[in-house]
Amino acid sequence: MAIWLLLLLSYTIFPQYSSAISITNKITPGFPSSTFIQPEQQATKTNTTTSKLYKEKFFTQILDHFNYNPQSYQKFQQRYLINDRYWGGAGNNNSPIFVYTGNEGDIEWFAQNTGFMFETAPYFKALLVFIEHRFYGKSMPYGGSKEIAYSNSSTLGYLSSTQALADYATLILDLKKNLSATDSPVVVFGGSYGGMLAAWFRLKYPHVAVGALASSAPILNFDNITSPFSFNNIITQDFRSESENCYKVIKRSWQEIENTAAKPGGLEILRKSFRICKNYISAGSLSNWLGTAYTYTAMTDYPTPTNFLNPLPAYPVKQMCKAIDDPATGNNTFEKLYGAANIYYNYTGEAKCFDLIDDSDPHGLGGWTWQACTEMILLTDGNTEDSIFPASNYSYNDRLEFCKSNFNIEPRPSWVPTESLEPRVLKDISKSVIAIVAKEGAHHVDLRFSTSEDPEWLQDVRKEKSISYQSGSLNIIIH
Repeated sequence: MAIWLLLLLSYTIFPQYSSAISITNKITPGFPSSTFIQPEQQATKTNTTTSKLYKEKFFTQILDHFNYNPQSYQKFQQRYLINDRYWGGAGNNNSPIFVYTGNEGDIEWFAQNTGFMFETAPYFKALLVFIEHRFYGKSMPYGGSKEIAYSNSSTLGYLSSTQALADYATLILDLKKNLSATDSPVVVFGGSYGGMLAAWFRLKYPHVAVGALASSAPILNFDNITSPFSFNNIITQDFRSESENCYKVIKRSWQEIENTAAKPGGLEILRKSFRICKNYISAGSLSNWLGTAYTYTAMTDYPTPTNFLNPLPAYPVKQMCKAIDDPATGNNTFEKLYGAANIYYNYTGEAKCFDLIDDSDPHGLGGWTWQACTEMILLTDGNTEDSIFPASNYSYNDRLEFCKSNFNIEPRPSWVPTESLEPRVLKDISKSVIAIVAKEGAHHVDLRFSTSEDPEWLQDVRKEKSISYQSGSLNIIIH
């Protein structure tokens, strides 16, 4: 089954190590930055093939859509990307406008990884628009200053999904008016958090969008609607289905790491075993580093080579387990884990050592720390006794303590399910609200550019989405 975005505190997978980690001052962003592939390197790899995909434009947006205080009327420049190459034009009422509801990061990153929209546009003669989420990328309030926008809870208070949805509605309506395309139907698209926004947009603004495609959107992971163990259960199953031995090696490794670290000279043994840079190491930081690799490899277990988070081979979970099961490593658990971690962190072979406290953010995801302390209280942190990670229960108090310490605010875990009228996602609700369940898959893999190596099930999912649009079944939730 397709696996969704991990949104959790940096210490929640391994709560027993939280006191040993020196860097726990923020919530892990939706996607982890790569310590070894710098932003300029990624730009070099993508700009040559994506520079003609869209034009960059800006819209003057209001800061606060819902209040009438003097500061509410402040303006900022919101970025959007547009591609009119395939558009049938405003005169053709059947030519739709496909809008991507931007995620928690630079909109170009998501546009470049949403090939389904570009590949579908010619068939429907669609205009493509990708709108950047406020407080991310170049869409920064307060004169474009990220330093000011992120400076305190008063400025960050305007960063919310509700404000973002209103941004999208305002921009779309203005764009349609300027293009004399008021009768052109709008369909919104999104993956992960962006998929949540797409689903919510269709519910909140039905007069603006006739349909929504929400891929890998965890819209039920709130307020005890879904088990807090479900996310890590899927990760466990991903590895266990590849190899029982692989699963067992990872499962028992956490205690082995802790035992080794407690010995005289144990941290140096761990440093050398995993080629950790000399600036910092602890049992907790090493465990979280490994846990991140397993989690995001499972999440991006794509059937083709990709460079979405980090450069990865096709089916990277399988490759990790091959490294762990390699007989050449004998019974050396750490050598096995090092080989597995290399799949995620160093597939290019360029890294000389691994920096456990590098907090670089090449995709500009830092605003998610605030969102995960206000409304995005997703229950993904529990681990059963069978989990690949150490057994633990979800603890709201950990989140509460963190958010009070960092922002002097309390999260509102019930706000999203109260405000957003959560739809179901595992079965059709009506003839026009349908669910396409991908039992095989990875994080919004259905939105990625197609390749000749795509498996049949993925080709079928993409075809089914297109057919659903043609037949009028417009609200599509991909789980």
